[in-house]
Amino acid sequence: MPTRTVEQGFKAFHTRITPNGYQSGKAASHKSSITSRLEAYYDLNQLFYSGSANNGTNISNLSDVDFFASIPTNKLKQNSATSLREIKECLQDRFKSTHVYVDSPAVVLDFGSGDWDTAEVIPADYTGKTNKDRNIYDIPDGNGGWMKSSPSTHNAYVTYHNNRLGKKLKPLIRFVKAWKYYCEVPISSFYLELRVTKLMETESSIIYDIDLNSILQKLKSSNLAAIQDPEGISGLIYPCSSDATKITALSKLNTAATRSQNARDAESSGDVRKAFEWWDKVFAYNFPSYYYSN
Repeated sequence: MPTRTVEQGFKAFHTRITPNGYQSGKAASHKSSITSRLEAYYDLNQLFYSGSANNGTNISNLSDVDFFASIPTNKLKQNSATSLREIKECLQDRFKSTHVYVDSPAVVLDFGSGDWDTAEVIPADYTGKTNKDRNIYDIPDGNGGWMKSSPSTHNAYVTYHNNRLGKKLKPLIRFVKAWKYYCEVPISSFYLELRVTKLMETESSIIYDIDLNSILQKLKSSNLAAIQDPEGISGLIYPCSSDATKITALSKLNTAATRSQNARDAESSGDVRKAFEWWDKVFAYNFPSYYYSN
């Protein structure tokens, strides 16, 4: 029976976790109705894609869709939690049969077809431009205040290094996010995106299994430390929403780091089938089979 190399396994895995056109179209179908509602009640300037769906690092059937809602300053409250609550009530009144709730910095609309059919609407107050002429916004910081954010700046940062690394960085980020989703690890996707990119800044090439293991080991050894935004926009970026979720995340990270090292050791010793078994455990039994028939 034909077998795969580990590299072929990761390539097949990337195909599996990349969303198809139907998923992308399903999420996009809500954009116009959300836009109309916010235009009517908040004089919305613009609703635009942000996050992993916009950056090309989202995961099939698991990643939601993030929107920035650029709203005039005079329509927002000094306390961002108040704005989130009011926008939630406004959207709930329009989408009466949809589960709508606040999960700062966003108002979340769960349309019910799966995680990929969930929209996160982030209220954003335009504050100016970067020195590279990219927009900067204030968005909720989770504590009632506002923090700086520039999706186009962060997207350009990741895209630059993705191009420099032979377009292998975004797939590598996808693998880390796939671990997060499949193993239900409570780590911010934004944190992972920037952290992985930062770790790969000094690398000249990417080999998926080697670099994924290296990233997991470094995340573990750093104890999931907060990082400074590499682009200097958002200040400190935290991995988890609370100390309790960080404890859970670290426990799952330790397990993944051990398993990925076992996978690398097995491959180095020539036991490719065993390496596949360990990678399968890293991804909660969602990794392709060593044998092509599966």
